Amino acid sequence: MELGLTGKTVIVTGGSRGIGFAIAAICATEGAAVSICGRGEASLAAAKDRLAGHGRVVHTAVCDVSDPDALAAYVADAADVLGGLDALVNNPSGFGSTDDEDGWRKGIDVDLMGVVRGTWAALPHLKKTQGAVLNISSISGIGPSGNLPYGAVKAAVIQLTQSHAATFAADRVRVNCIAPGSIEFPGGVWDRRRTENPDTYHRTLARIPFGRMGHPEEIGRVAAFLISPAASWVTGQTVSVDGGQNLS
Repeated sequence: MELGLTGKTVIVTGGSRGIGFAIAAICATEGAAVSICGRGEASLAAAKDRLAGHGRVVHTAVCDVSDPDALAAYVADAADVLGGLDALVNNPSGFGSTDDEDGWRKGIDVDLMGVVRGTWAALPHLKKTQGAVLNISSISGIGPSGNLPYGAVKAAVIQLTQSHAATFAADRVRVNCIAPGSIEFPGGVWDRRRTENPDTYHRTLARIPFGRMGHPEEIGRVAAFLISPAASWVTGQTVSVDGGQNLS
């Protein structure tokens, strides 16, 4: 199926590795110009080199999405370099995991307000192109989660997706969400837990009917569809991409 991403412009926050990078790479493969941001210069440089191999315009910038001014400036610069904006993928995660002030603050400032502020900054551009927003949540936001801040803010992202979809429909801007299950990649959370906390790793693995962790590219392919013209009649939806993990 032709997604219709050739010539489109896409921003992916938190795009230097893992799910964010996979989304950017698949969009570039499909013909889109892409911009990614992250907090590490080295990882961004490596990601830019890999993305440039697809022959599309690639823009990168160091940005802490919990900083309102920095995030607004990044989105404005990216849209300028790309020549407009057709899609924003909000993929921030501070992995606030402790049930204390610091854990909740990190979760709200990054995972929730990073989505809110990113959408604020992108919306004027997306109205011009009748574009799309895609938020990356988690299946931790759908049911009970042992990680209280993370689960709560990811649930808020799902609700925000629905509210934004209803609000922005008049401007023909679509808003959807993906709720990934446990995704493993080198240096990621589950890669570390496999060696640092094998009991948790294997207990989680046992809950997945397919008997394996997911791969970033499996999220990326669904993301590319949801932000593309091929999904022109899809809005306000949250798609679980988890190998059936949330069925157990």
